[in-house]
Formats: sequence, structure tokens, C-alpha cells
Amino acid sequence: MKITYFLEVCSSWCFWAEPAWADLKRRYACRVDFQWRIARMRPEDWPVSREQCAWFYRRSGIIMRSPFMLDASWYHPPQPGEYPAASFVAEAARDFGFAGDEIRLALSHAAEREGRPVGRMEVAVEVAVAAGGGRLHADKLLVAARSAAVAARIDVSTRDFFSHQITQRPAFVIENAIGDKAVFSGLARIEPVAATIDAMLADCAAYASYRAHFGDPPPA
Repeated sequence: MKITYFLEVCSSWCFWAEPAWADLKRRYACRVDFQWRIARMRPEDWPVSREQCAWFYRRSGIIMRSPFMLDASWYHPPQPGEYPAASFVAEAARDFGFAGDEIRLALSHAAEREGRPVGRMEVAVEVAVAAGGGRLHADKLLVAARSAAVAARIDVSTRDFFSHQITQRPAFVIENAIGDKAVFSGLARIEPVAATIDAMLADCAAYASYRAHFGDPPPA
């Protein structure tokens, strides 16, 4: 069984969903395969100004009952052909052994809690290198983050995101071995996702039990 988390590193709703993601990984360790993938936001999905970004942060923070407000000072509207660098740096870090959450979480925290401009490639690389504990080389990471290969991977994962007929991040796609699939788009709380995982694991266990008693279905 696997769950795929589609995200944008600098999305505030993805920031709020991270505790749920971490809790899911603790609850279902060794029973579920967890993976995250970048789903690029379209130009029209971004705020049009820093002031509007701060307004969105106030709204999401109150909805999540946060005791703190996110910092919008990192943000400037992307220019034509530009895209905030943080997601590209997080994706590039996979090539150096960082397929887990640590680099993208550091980038998200740097932007939304510290106001650091991780939309700029050099700043995003600096944050990632610090989070890598000496295992990331800035020059190599910068080259990888700007590479066609990383851009192509993000294009593929973004197309996969939209193939589920969804538009909101965070998104969670849950699939099990018997062909069931559940899709959550825009939810940042753990309860509905955990309940679905429990139900799908139970169905897998039931199929395994039946097979143990009766074997595979007879041939046609």
C-alpha cells in the first residue's frame, strides 16, 4: 500500500499539513510506502502581491487555529518564466541522497516562519545546504536544481497531480494492492486520511485471509 503526497514547498496549506504527514508516517511505518512529489502551482494560483499573501496566511492560520502567523515577507509575485526556486532545490536534493522530508521542510520553514526569500535559487540552495548537515555541496546542488532533468521530473509529477482531476495542494493519493484508490485534495488534517488508510488496510487483510482459506480464484 502506498500514499503519495503532492505538494508545493512554499504553499501555506502544505505547511499546515506537515504535522499530519509526519503523524501518518509514524502510525503506519512499515505498513505503508510514503512518497512526496512536487505539483507545480500555475501562475494564477499564486498571490498577486505580498499583501495578498499575508491575507491568505491570516485566513489559513485562523482556520488551523495556529498560535502564530506565517511570515509573508519572503514572497514576491513570480515574473513570466520564473518559478519560486524552493521546490526545484528540494527535488534536486533527491539526487544527493535526500529523498526524505528534511530539505523541503527546512525550505518551507525558512520561507514561512523566517521570511527568507527562498524563491531565489541562491537562497534556497543556502538553506538546503545548511539542512543537509555537510552532505550537500552548494555548487553541485545549484547546477542540479537548474538542470533540465529536475525540471522534467517536476513536469511529470505535476501532470500526474492534474491527472487525478484535482487542483488543490496538499493532495494525498492512497492506493492499495487490491486496486482501491482514494484521493484527498486540499485537506490538511489527519482524521479523514487516517480513517481511509485503516479501511483500505483492513480490506487488504480480508483479501489475504480469504486467499489463505480458498486460494486463488479458479480459472475461467
